[in-house]
Amino acid sequence: MAGQSHYIMPLPEFDEAPKLLIVISPYYKDIADNLLAGARAEIEKAGGTHETIEVPGALEIPTAIGIAERMSNFDGYVALGCVIRGETTHYETVCNDSSRALQLLGLQGLCIGNGILTVENHEQAAVRADTADQNKGGGAAAAALHLIALARKWGRAEKKVGFTSDILLAGSTDGNSTA
Repeated sequence: MAGQSHYIMPLPEFDEAPKLLIVISPYYKDIADNLLAGARAEIEKAGGTHETIEVPGALEIPTAIGIAERMSNFDGYVALGCVIRGETTHYETVCNDSSRALQLLGLQGLCIGNGILTVENHEQAAVRADTADQNKGGGAAAAALHLIALARKWGRAEKKVGFTSDILLAGSTDGNSTA
């Protein structure tokens, strides 16, 4: 409905400045430039630092984030790009696969804000990317910052999911259970 607004959480505060990597596909350069401006402003407003890399398309964004996570020391990531519906099913593939890959990375513990726009036309993208309108680039950066704050709150210990062989049973000091 027109005229409805939504709640925007205040940015988290950090004792130590978060370091983010912005991964952007500049396929639609004007849209990408606005998304990037919004993301950078939001990160800087929270006292964070950032680096930016470009990749050819939305499908390469999750791969670049995965590489950066393995080979660098970023606290979080901002994924930026734009996919506009065309005449073929390629749109669905790019939208679904890029989103799914980012979600899987997030479930592995990466702090990612998803700012890949998926729209019907250029006009919709322009409104969503505009820093004075919907500012989806800023929103993606804010999402990453909130996830970083959660990760820091709960500690960044490398916890394994599921059962591990190094769990000692209560009362056992040598790892051998007599229970």
